[in-house]
Amino acid sequence: MTPPRFTAADAERAYDEWGANCGPAAVAAITGRTLDEVRPFLGDFERKRYTKPTLMWAILDAVDARWRRLGPPLDWPLHGLARIQWHGPWTRPGVPPRAAYWHTHWVAASRRGDEIGVFDINALGNGSGWCSLSDWSGRLVPWLLEQYEPKADGGWSITHAVEVTHPGGQLMEARP
Repeated sequence: MTPPRFTAADAERAYDEWGANCGPAAVAAITGRTLDEVRPFLGDFERKRYTKPTLMWAILDAVDARWRRLGPPLDWPLHGLARIQWHGPWTRPGVPPRAAYWHTHWVAASRRGDEIGVFDINALGNGSGWCSLSDWSGRLVPWLLEQYEPKADGGWSITHAVEVTHPGGQLMEARP
């Protein structure tokens, strides 16, 4: 997995200047762009500070990526994006589905054989932001939930997944 074209310092600066977070970082990482390069394509993100699925699809269209949604059963994309739903009181039966929208997280993913790599903006401290699925789910997710979702029950699921390709049909790889 190719490291993104931005560093933890770049992400902190972009967060301070315009609110960059998991959505812009995941799309920048999977399309080989910097955070500043994706910024013009983020629609109303800077006002709202979140990336709902319809906005993510519009961003992918705006950056000229070829992409396709994966249907049920949802799994990690070969090379693309996944929207993670954190589980907690907001996902219990009878709770309006909109309540769960505030408890989601975007990551990029790339498979190499049976191995799944996950790019998470919160893992940029490791130098690349990419980690194995087992490290992401076993180490980073518990930390994220403790820090940002204290009412979460520890569970998570993929709610949306997309494959991302170059306009020519090849898998899109992050550029050096």
